[in-house]
Amino acid sequence: MDKYRCTVCSYIYDPKIGDPDNGVKPGTPFENLPADWVCPECGVGKDMFEKVSEV
Repeated sequence: MDKYRCTVCSYIYDPKIGDPDNGVKPGTPFENLPADWVCPECGVGKDMFEKVSEV
């Protein structure tokens, strides 16, 4: 599962961790996040995230 980074504040969404403070269980892929999910750090929507390239 891919990690995604917020292009505004650089928060990393890691699907292994999820976002338990906002009801997203560990193991939830970014693509399966609710449409109204927002960055827990700065509040922007999913459209402001980009896939993190693993090098």
